[in-house]
Amino acid sequence: MESKINAPAIKFGNNIDTDVILPGKYLILVDPYELGKHALESLDTEFVNKAKGGVILVGGKNFGCGSSREQAPIALKYAGVKCVIAETFARIFYRNAINIGLPVIECSGVSDAVKTGDDIAVDLEIGKIQNLSDDKVLQGTILPLFVMEILTDGGLIENLRKRLEKK
Repeated sequence: MESKINAPAIKFGNNIDTDVILPGKYLILVDPYELGKHALESLDTEFVNKAKGGVILVGGKNFGCGSSREQAPIALKYAGVKCVIAETFARIFYRNAINIGLPVIECSGVSDAVKTGDDIAVDLEIGKIQNLSDDKVLQGTILPLFVMEILTDGGLIENLRKRLEKK
């Protein structure tokens, strides 16, 4: 995973819960690509087609609230989401996203500054979010070094594997 991400935005509102991100009836699926086929389908039946080339998901407050299912960020990642930027995240969603290697950044004001279709550039190392469509620049949270290492390695399991191999 690179620390700089460019992609078009797809924007959603506040309180996008894990049941909406991935409906419970799909929790029986184990293949991450199959999970990705159902990401956000109850909000946008065309989301998966829109996300195929890679997108940055923009949310409002409390993104990922609800149940603690790890399959929700997995579905987003395998649908083509390169990064999620939101005003705030539910803590368990935030941690699950990092654990599976999906970058997430909190950024105050992002839901007012970005529209669906805007071209967004994110620099994870410094928390800079630039809307290339109108030249607005926002400052998101700066991810700690250990989080960047987890994301760079593709998730917590790969990060731990690499650390154990060095011993």
